[in-house]
Amino acid sequence: MIASGTREREMSDAEGQGRLRIDKWLWFARVTKSRSLAQKLATSGHVRLNKERVSGSAQQVRVGDVLTIALEHRVLVLRIQALGTRRGPAPEARLLYEDLSPPAPPRPMRPAPVAARDAGTGRPTKRERRQIDRFLDESDEDE
Repeated sequence: MIASGTREREMSDAEGQGRLRIDKWLWFARVTKSRSLAQKLATSGHVRLNKERVSGSAQQVRVGDVLTIALEHRVLVLRIQALGTRRGPAPEARLLYEDLSPPAPPRPMRPAPVAARDAGTGRPTKRERRQIDRFLDESDEDE
């Protein structure tokens, strides 16, 4: 019983000084789906706090800190605007940070298929299929 009271007192002291555990903030800001995933992310070495690698999930963050988070397919750079008191809806979570992430690189354009059909015209008939085959055979001979 005494340990839990001490823990609650430590948590309230940290929140009173404008600090919060990094795993809790990542969860509040909806960077991760669960608090345990936030802890794993923080301890895995994929999170940096003000350019310094985070050593554990209990590291304290405060307003103005910059987090760099290496996710699977992208890198997030977030400046903490507020600490938050709960895990709220996504619009509320977006108020906790300013996104400084570099823009995603543009996706390469896919070339149009040679025998393109209008959308919604359905499958080609047997006659149209033969015409497509003849067209493709002629284009192969030209090359």
